[in-house]
Amino acid sequence: MFLVKGKEYLALLQKRLGLDWVDGELLVQALTHSSFTYESRQNGMENNQRLEFLGDAVLELVVSDHLYREHPDLDEGSLTKFRAAVVCETSLARVAGDLGLGLCLQMGKGEERSGGRERPSILADAFEALLGAVYLDQGLDRAGKLAVRLLSPVIRDVLEGRQERDYKTELQEFVQQRNGEQVHYVILKEEGPDHHKTFTAGVLYRGELAGSGTGRSKKDAEQQAAKSALAGRRRQNKKT
Repeated sequence: MFLVKGKEYLALLQKRLGLDWVDGELLVQALTHSSFTYESRQNGMENNQRLEFLGDAVLELVVSDHLYREHPDLDEGSLTKFRAAVVCETSLARVAGDLGLGLCLQMGKGEERSGGRERPSILADAFEALLGAVYLDQGLDRAGKLAVRLLSPVIRDVLEGRQERDYKTELQEFVQQRNGEQVHYVILKEEGPDHHKTFTAGVLYRGELAGSGTGRSKKDAEQQAAKSALAGRRRQNKKT
């Protein structure tokens, strides 16, 4: 199923993971982008979107558990903030890049030509799908240990304040410091076919649109919307 070069990268990935798979097809599915199944149209072939959904939930639990147990000094607000930074798209894409997931993905030719193997949203989704596959094949304990091992450099950087900016967390903190209110995100628009979508997200504050942003994933679009809203709030504060 994989090309010769892809098989070489896959073998290296499996060595880095250090797992003996019970069902190797789960790994193949985790590394199959929707653009590949869309172009190949092979009956019964599954892409990694369902595994991504599962892996996202596993990741939230594993990181929450790790931070709670290893850092009893952190309060709820700090735990929430640090978890958000660890599981954000930028952090997951960094880990996926270190693993070489982009090189292992089965991907449609159009997506590959547009730089899909280096796109943060695709890399982050692939890492979540991989974690979902490990959970199904090896169980929660193995999946958790693997996730913590791979994420340890990110967790260290987050705790030491060296993480990439998380605009959604920044915006929520900015708003809460002033009035304790919440912001909410909505997807305003989806464009393109399923394997090549572009999303436009909006952030609502007091029922009004405070900012909007576009990205290749919903998470990225929401980050861009939060960035836009932050810039707008700060400009307003300078004027008052």
